[in-house]
Amino acid sequence: MNFRMEDKMFFKNENQHLKEEYKLLLKSIGSLSNLFSENDVPYLYYRAHENIFCEALKAENLSRSDCSADAKKGKIGIGLKTFLNGKGRSFQKVAEFNKEREIYSELTTKKIIEKISELRNKRIRSTKAIHGVDKMIYHCIARSKDKFIIFEEKMDLIDIKKIKILKSLSKNTIHFKDGVHEYNFNISKSTLFKRFYTNPLEEFEVEISENVYEVLKMLHSVKTLKEKENLRTRIILPLYSDQSGKVEEKSGLNQWNAAGRKRDPNELYIPVSTWIHHNFPSFFPSISEEFNLHLPNGKEIKSKMCQGGDVVIEGIKIKKGKGLMSNPNKDLGKWILRDILNLDEGTLVTYKTLEEIGIDSIEIEKMDTQNYKINFKHLGAFKEFKEYIELNK
Repeated sequence: MNFRMEDKMFFKNENQHLKEEYKLLLKSIGSLSNLFSENDVPYLYYRAHENIFCEALKAENLSRSDCSADAKKGKIGIGLKTFLNGKGRSFQKVAEFNKEREIYSELTTKKIIEKISELRNKRIRSTKAIHGVDKMIYHCIARSKDKFIIFEEKMDLIDIKKIKILKSLSKNTIHFKDGVHEYNFNISKSTLFKRFYTNPLEEFEVEISENVYEVLKMLHSVKTLKEKENLRTRIILPLYSDQSGKVEEKSGLNQWNAAGRKRDPNELYIPVSTWIHHNFPSFFPSISEEFNLHLPNGKEIKSKMCQGGDVVIEGIKIKKGKGLMSNPNKDLGKWILRDILNLDEGTLVTYKTLEEIGIDSIEIEKMDTQNYKINFKHLGAFKEFKEYIELNK
């Protein structure tokens, strides 16, 4: 286990008051374990852990962002894990690749692992670029009899050059290591597992309440930690054409390649389909009206709607923008094309480009009429969003 003490620096460096608040909330949620089982090992639902971690330690919650980190604080991206401690050296899921199955399904065993490792590394790199973090770690809660154990490990890139295939107990599983960490890849589930070693930073007792339903009666009016979604203030846009399902060669993310005037190599816009305007007619401001677009890395850029055209809404023609762009145009393109997709100037974006880092959509959150947030979403997110809205009209 190649994890030095100086690398275990997130939780140890946190404010003591915040750490005590964190442990108090964990004890509180653990006390309700009898709702879920009669085991003497306290239960911790992973969503509750994410919310408690961010609430108590004043971290930014990234769990809805479809990236390799569940939280961010300062320049550190944090993957949150909770699982049974067992013997203290268990394999836990760290990534799924169901939507990328076609990319590797016909490859040999070694090539499958190299491709999966490449895709995993791309996701970690894109997470760092999107959210402006320098370091990635796992913060784990191992659950044992009557207690929780806190420990941390680095979230390293897989060293592809040092991959060694190990003997596997199942034909459905490829067991391998890279000189630092040990992994399993489940072929049928397209899931990557990493072995975690419980090396405690802190551990504390959790008292499981025997009268859990009485506790709930007392808490019925308390606001829960569950994040509430308001569909009127959040939409999802595809990074490809909604009509063709492709990233067009001379528009959208490849607007820089369009004919006509000389264009900046970073020029692009994010397509906004007529369907969005029909279902969310007041979401975006009027065409050419400037607003602030807040990026996940903390920066903000001036933006506006572009590519004007008439949209008929309830029998009335309204001029709506068919694209979201920055002002100047190159700012958004530089962030997406160079920082996130890591492409050289003059390289066309294709849908495969998006597949390889596991994102093909963005979420836009409307904070107020002058401020919007942007974040990336997983493959197929726009289609899921569209189907949900159509079903719930």
